[in-house]
Amino acid sequence: MTSEGEQNMRDERDAEAVSRFVERFASDMTEAGMQRMASRVFAALLADDDGSMTSAELAVALQISPAAVSGAVNYLTQVSMIGRERDPGSRRDRYRLHNEVWYTTFTQRDRVITRWENTLKDGARTLGEHTPAGARLAETAAFFEFVQSELSGMMDRWREHRKTLDLPTADGRSDA
Repeated sequence: MTSEGEQNMRDERDAEAVSRFVERFASDMTEAGMQRMASRVFAALLADDDGSMTSAELAVALQISPAAVSGAVNYLTQVSMIGRERDPGSRRDRYRLHNEVWYTTFTQRDRVITRWENTLKDGARTLGEHTPAGARLAETAAFFEFVQSELSGMMDRWREHRKTLDLPTADGRSDA
């Protein structure tokens, strides 16, 4: 439930400026390799105070078709960046950012990195670790092994560091 003051702040927002932010951040994510529509939907959810919208709300906000929303939310759900839930008493799905979305996203990558690492090690053995291609695969596997070990420690350090920050939570209260 939002207070009257919070609602007034939302009403005073420049809708065009919010839209420009959504498109800019979506563009940044697209340049980094994420699907374009998924980037736009994710950015729109990130910019929403509740971090939650229905398919119809997303279609209106982004001026896209319901089919485009469907494809984007399927992708974002599959990669664990958002969750799907039902509005109470409704048949409509609501799409919500996960709590600690970045932590969750990076943690999910741990499984992908492990799979890549194992496949690369197998490939290096298959090609011969002392051949140019085998050596390249072995080095790539070693890189992913290093990244994975660093990522785990970094996430632990982030959780501890976040406790020291005076950041507002999604509900507007101070976190520290």
